[in-house]
Amino acid sequence: MRKKSTSTAKGSPTKGSLILKKLQSKNGATLADLVAATGWQAHSVRGFLSGTAKKRMKLNILSAVGSDGVRRYRISKADKAGSR
Repeated sequence: MRKKSTSTAKGSPTKGSLILKKLQSKNGATLADLVAATGWQAHSVRGFLSGTAKKRMKLNILSAVGSDGVRRYRISKADKAGSR
């Protein structure tokens, strides 16, 4: 099976790879950050997180509300979700 590329033919990163890069930062990313980075609607970003990142890529996506009341998403250090 061929692995999908994380960039387009012209060398620019895909929207999915932009999301994954932002999720790898220490503090993670807010939904607003991810929407701004991709130009997607909020429900599309959440769909990518649950469908592609969690289910297909088996990444462990953590979600937490900070003291400022804003939810942040990030990839846990364990990188992979537990097997089911």
